[in-house]
Amino acid sequence: MTEVFFFALAGFTVAAALLVVLARNIVHSAVALIFSFCGVAGIYVLLDAEFLAAVQVLIYVGGITILLLFAIMLTTRIAARADVFNEQVGFSALICLGITAILVYASLTGIQVSGQAPTPPETAPALGRLLLTTHVLPFELASVLLLAAMVGAIILARREGE
Repeated sequence: MTEVFFFALAGFTVAAALLVVLARNIVHSAVALIFSFCGVAGIYVLLDAEFLAAVQVLIYVGGITILLLFAIMLTTRIAARADVFNEQVGFSALICLGITAILVYASLTGIQVSGQAPTPPETAPALGRLLLTTHVLPFELASVLLLAAMVGAIILARREGE
């Protein structure tokens, strides 16, 4: 049953990723990116990596994609529709086919398992302790940097609107 969920999530994620690349409307591409990130989070849940799934949803879906949508909405110079196909489409298709062939070969040959995998330790509590003790200064500096970038973006967007 897990394999059925995996292939359903993998197909969903790949379809959303194709929509990101092939959609003519940039807002539709950004919304498809949200679905693609959610599909990756679902695959993390199937791999028993709930912390990574939560981080995927919080940071990528909740942060990066919303920031991308705000940038699209605040930028009036970007055309809403773009030409998806250009002079590099042939070279890009060739590279994609090569990568796909390598991935299919690696999937079919695989790695022989020699025994049972060890149980991984609980990493979320250890990561939380490290972020709030040893690495608290870089953690707080990153938050101040992100706050300054957000305030700067608001000031720039406000000046353009006047």
